[in-house]
Amino acid sequence: MNDLERKFQDLKAKSAAASLPDDDLFAPLPDDGANAERVAELEAAGQQAAAALAAAAQAVREILEQPASESITKTGDVSEMEPR
Repeated sequence: MNDLERKFQDLKAKSAAASLPDDDLFAPLPDDGANAERVAELEAAGQQAAAALAAAAQAVREILEQPASESITKTGDVSEMEPR
């Protein structure tokens, strides 16, 4: 029994001494300048992506609002389309 207790204590000591990185993806990161800069870049990219998606959604809405007889391929061209 003493042998098992000693091995257990050794394992506990080794695990306490090991410096493994935190594997918690949601744990707060250490606050440093590089991290703040990266977060700012990601926020700016997110805002640009949101603006691009909003513009694309508006373009799709405009196309869907066109009468069925209007072309959606080229300006000035009228295509033969079935009514909606």
